[in-house]
Amino acid sequence: MTTFDKREKGFENKFAHDADLKFKAESRRNKALAEWAGAKLGYSGSALDDYIKAVRKADLAEKGDDDVFRKVQGDLAANGVAVADTEIRDMMAEALAKAVHDIEGGRG
Repeated sequence: MTTFDKREKGFENKFAHDADLKFKAESRRNKALAEWAGAKLGYSGSALDDYIKAVRKADLAEKGDDDVFRKVQGDLAANGVAVADTEIRDMMAEALAKAVHDIEGGRG
């Protein structure tokens, strides 16, 4: 294997590793967001577990975070829970930062 091949393989491995970490962090963010929104909606037990699954599934609808945002925003609004869009976005950012910190800290 040439030096170039080794470098290329190294970049491929890093890309795969980074993609895996991104997926894990976003999944944790979605769980935390769903727990936060679920508490506002009064969910607990199996209802909360189902809601967490629904939020995680919503993340598969399209690329980016807007699908998750719309899911949570829509659910809160449909149930008469007034939450500003900025509060939802802030919660998403905080949850993602915590997830990344936890994963990088070896809790992942």
